[in-house]
Amino acid sequence: MTRTLLTAAGLLALAAAPALAAKKDDTVRFAYDQVIENVDPYFNNVRLGVIIGQSVWDTLIYRDPATNEYKGQLATAWKWIDAKTLELELRQGVKFHNGEEFDADDVVYTLNYVSDPANKATGQQNVSWIGKAEKIDKFKVRIITKRPFPAAIEYLTGPIAIHPNEYYAKVGPKGMNEKPVGSGPYKIVEHVIGKTVKLERNKDYWKGSPKTAGTIERIEIRMIPDRQTQVAEMLAGGLDLIMSVPVEQAQQLKAAPHLAVTSGGTMRIVFILFNVGDNAPNPALKDVRVRRAFAHAIDKEAMAKQLVGEGSQVIHSVCFPTQFGCTSDGVPRYAYDPAKARALLAEAGFKDGIDLEFTGYRERPQTEAMVNYMRAAGIKANLKFMQYAAMREQHRAHKTPATHQTWGSFNLNDASASISPFFKGIDDDMTKDKEVIALVEEADTSVDPAKRKAAYQKALALIAERAYAVPLYALNTWWIMNKELDFKPFADELPRFWEMKWK
Repeated sequence: MTRTLLTAAGLLALAAAPALAAKKDDTVRFAYDQVIENVDPYFNNVRLGVIIGQSVWDTLIYRDPATNEYKGQLATAWKWIDAKTLELELRQGVKFHNGEEFDADDVVYTLNYVSDPANKATGQQNVSWIGKAEKIDKFKVRIITKRPFPAAIEYLTGPIAIHPNEYYAKVGPKGMNEKPVGSGPYKIVEHVIGKTVKLERNKDYWKGSPKTAGTIERIEIRMIPDRQTQVAEMLAGGLDLIMSVPVEQAQQLKAAPHLAVTSGGTMRIVFILFNVGDNAPNPALKDVRVRRAFAHAIDKEAMAKQLVGEGSQVIHSVCFPTQFGCTSDGVPRYAYDPAKARALLAEAGFKDGIDLEFTGYRERPQTEAMVNYMRAAGIKANLKFMQYAAMREQHRAHKTPATHQTWGSFNLNDASASISPFFKGIDDDMTKDKEVIALVEEADTSVDPAKRKAAYQKALALIAERAYAVPLYALNTWWIMNKELDFKPFADELPRFWEMKWK
């Protein structure tokens, strides 16, 4: 899997006279390797959309990334009236980028619109718990959940942004994508769909926000799928920040004198997900022995150490260890054993191995490593690589037998954000196991923390025993930045533009 990359001498030569225009014109130029579908936070599942969403929109509640403390954002106070009713006092004096005043109507309209399945929010799992939102007075609302949902406060800190109701009612998700309007520390002044998103500092950002007002005047976000192009732009001074750089490349970029390189662990987990339902495109995967063969075929410890690097950690359950309810206790584990994988295939009637289409959409070197491990164990995998939106469409249409999935849980520190999207019977669940669905539903809705943990543990054990997925590791992120940029990364993979400044 080793690739020929730029030598240290080549890096130094390319970086001999980097451009310094970004600092002079007070603009941070950031590139990402995926194309965003829609900047409206409810109609996007790509990490870039989460990044933009946090800078342009505000949420009702904010979770401090350093302390995990909940703080008031658009809401100033909140309390549970009963197991299904959450009441929130709203902040006064906030205005959206188009001048609309923020009040209860914005909260009620936004939540009722996006939680209605007929409106087809892409992140439906993030709002499906909402029954309805009600206005009590101009600055007080109640959210009534469909069933008890103790993780509601956590969800209100992340993907649930608030839109201006009058504007959103007029333009809808399409218009919000073309000309977005939020209330956050940055506003979008230009969106060339599929290419660039340009932000400007919101000079009228409301005082008292836990986000703080931005100090850098402009942020230019470019969608550049090719990693080598990103690196070349960093070396030439055309970019100031890139992320998720392969470990070998990141180590070599340390030689460039005008760049700084740093890494850190993230909440993003990596796993292989199988389609084993009634419409499974590869019937061989219906046999649990075949799925277990995959689990024995992959050396996840070696991949985490060699391909991901510092900050990565091996996982044994399809959730991130810090999430409430995530555990590997009592969860079956599969040691790296290609001979055992071949034996399981033979036992299932495939002594000559199986042919399989394997789909990925990011971290291609890791996907290719998985393919090589599979082939060595008798699984003749053929790689199909595509953008996330296309992969998700194929996956939900039951056309992908097995996929290399990564999932950041929208930065939500609750196991419902990682387990439920894939094993609770909704769009991305390719197993529809009634026993697992019942356990996850119990865990998601119980108000007793001990019962929640017990139900998640049972669900995770069944998922592993029946090998519906192969959990591998949590990713780290390698960040490359202009050394003049003062920037602190967090495990949620969010470059907080509002906190950045020039040294």
